[in-house]
Amino acid sequence: ALLDEQARAIGVPLEKVYLPSGEPGGCTNDVYEAIMSRVMAHYKARGVETVAFGDLFLEDLRAWREANLAKAGMRGIFPIWKRNTTKVAHEVIQLGYKAYLSCVEPKVGSGFVGRLYDEEFLQVLPSEIDPCGENGEFHSFVFDGPIFKRAVSVRVGEIVTRDGRYYADLLPNDSVEKCTAELIPPV
Repeated sequence: ALLDEQARAIGVPLEKVYLPSGEPGGCTNDVYEAIMSRVMAHYKARGVETVAFGDLFLEDLRAWREANLAKAGMRGIFPIWKRNTTKVAHEVIQLGYKAYLSCVEPKVGSGFVGRLYDEEFLQVLPSEIDPCGENGEFHSFVFDGPIFKRAVSVRVGEIVTRDGRYYADLLPNDSVEKCTAELIPPV
């Protein structure tokens, strides 16, 4: 529901791709590639030739994306490729984007899940953690910024641990009282 609301707030269409989950095996890479191959063929047939990615420096991921797009007769563009991630992080905040951290790896620490991605966050983030989470250290949900026609009204719900990661349940603002990441002691 929040992704739908985010798309409406920005004013762009949202087409979802559903991947299998659950045990055993969840969504294997082969299954993922097969599904995405069909999706890319669908978009190619609609005239889409280029897909943009926000990757910054993971060479293997870029090569994988480009190889899979090439199979569909498409190409990828990487507009922020090789940019300094510290500079990108500060620019995103200075431009007015607002986000909550929705998932963090244990090495980041449980005290970071559910908090705002802001200058204070960058100041206290452990130095070995990429400030853009480029290595998968954390994920976020952007709820406001210059491209938004209006902010997405969202609040942090329950904080849980699942599959060794910390997750913040992000909910529409009117559905729950705000909780804090202090429910889980920092690691």
